[in-house]
Amino acid sequence: MATPNFFPSLFLPLIFSLYYFPIASFSDPGLIGVNYGRVADNLPQPDQVVQLLKSQGLTRVKIYDTDPTVLTALSGSGISVTVALPNDLLPSAAASQSFTDKWVQSNIAAYTPATKIEAIAVGNEVFADPNNPIQCLVPAMNNVYSSLVKFNLDKSIKISSPVPLSVLAVSYPSSAGSFRPELIEPVIKPMLNFLKRTGSYLMVNVYPFLAYEGNTAQISLEYALFRDKQGVVDSGNGLRYYSLFDVQIDAVFAAMNALHYDDVKKVITETGWPSIGDENEAGASVANAASYNGNLVRRVLSGGGSPLRPNEPLNVFLFALFNEYQKPGPTSERNYGLFYPNQDKVYNIPLTLEDLNNGKSMPVNRTKTKVPDDGGDVSTAAAGQTWCVANGKVGAEKLQAALDYACNVGGVDCRPIQEGATCYNPAKLEAHASYAFNSYYQMMARGSGTCNFGGAAYVVTQPPSAYSSLFNLQAMKFGNCELPTRN
Repeated sequence: MATPNFFPSLFLPLIFSLYYFPIASFSDPGLIGVNYGRVADNLPQPDQVVQLLKSQGLTRVKIYDTDPTVLTALSGSGISVTVALPNDLLPSAAASQSFTDKWVQSNIAAYTPATKIEAIAVGNEVFADPNNPIQCLVPAMNNVYSSLVKFNLDKSIKISSPVPLSVLAVSYPSSAGSFRPELIEPVIKPMLNFLKRTGSYLMVNVYPFLAYEGNTAQISLEYALFRDKQGVVDSGNGLRYYSLFDVQIDAVFAAMNALHYDDVKKVITETGWPSIGDENEAGASVANAASYNGNLVRRVLSGGGSPLRPNEPLNVFLFALFNEYQKPGPTSERNYGLFYPNQDKVYNIPLTLEDLNNGKSMPVNRTKTKVPDDGGDVSTAAAGQTWCVANGKVGAEKLQAALDYACNVGGVDCRPIQEGATCYNPAKLEAHASYAFNSYYQMMARGSGTCNFGGAAYVVTQPPSAYSSLFNLQAMKFGNCELPTRN
């Protein structure tokens, strides 16, 4: 079930600022970007997202499609974007040059150069998707590239395909890194040949969190969060590793070297750490997410590559920009975001070299609120007069799970909404959840992140009783008891 954030980010210190980064800076600083996923119906509009990216100094973004509203919003922004041809289009792209010609014309050429499209991800983690035949991947990449050539875009736009760490048969120690044998001849070698021929790079998704939470007895949290000062020597190559992240990316490099593709570069297209997880997801917390991502940003922007390739800058896309409450899977999947949907920061970390040099902790946006687009205008109330109400759009199952959490683990006194009590009527789940969510929100002094509940709640700036008339909602949607607020 989805759980609320019990670690308000308002006073979160820069817990990563003094941690140890022993990699020598032989290379220039790397680049930081962010993945902008949209598996939620409560996210800001794309033009608002562009302004958010600009305000944080982020100049690179990666999306999972070629959504017209997103690409239009990015036009003239100066932000470089990596777009994607989704997995379900791979068979068509592999089978027909005409298909990719039309796709490139409509989804790429139509937006350039005003929108700075720098790369196309052909598919995403195709090797982990049982619904897509992997033999389609390289033919699709070749056809998309040929279409770029036709439109004179091949020099400015790279083509690759993000691969998960599961493409490796061996990932530890990193010096023993090797690709799965059954993939080498059919897909891996042809793909690496393509990348080398076109001057592109391998896109790799790495998640030290997943390795840590499944092997807590063998992997220390300090090692996973870039906080290990002793390091571990790889007996195969004699190199000392101070983080699990470096071990994972060098395992991919070692696998590439074994196939004699040591001249193909690599970009980390996804990596991150969740701020909330299920009970069995060890290490998922706001503090650890801030530590991992904050230390990673410092690691990238301070310069220096991996131990195996110290001269090659690390270019990384953090996952993800927002918490996306409609993503399936464990709770962690919905809580990798740097920001809540209302644009509040989940935690404070610097994202630019300027912020690092200034030792700056960026402030939490504590005043912005966003309600679902039910229509109508709501005026902004004075600071302090805010309430937390249920988001019925998440569905009854998620709403009930969040309500149960608030009334149990959250410590909310839910006796007033029990049958026969003063706030029981109307006997509606959304009304009961609103009472519990708001009680928790006020109890936690309206701290940033305390009205979220995995997307099941949102902040409003008018007394909830006012929303029935403003939005033409069913009477008593949020209950017939006044929801209190703190003065």
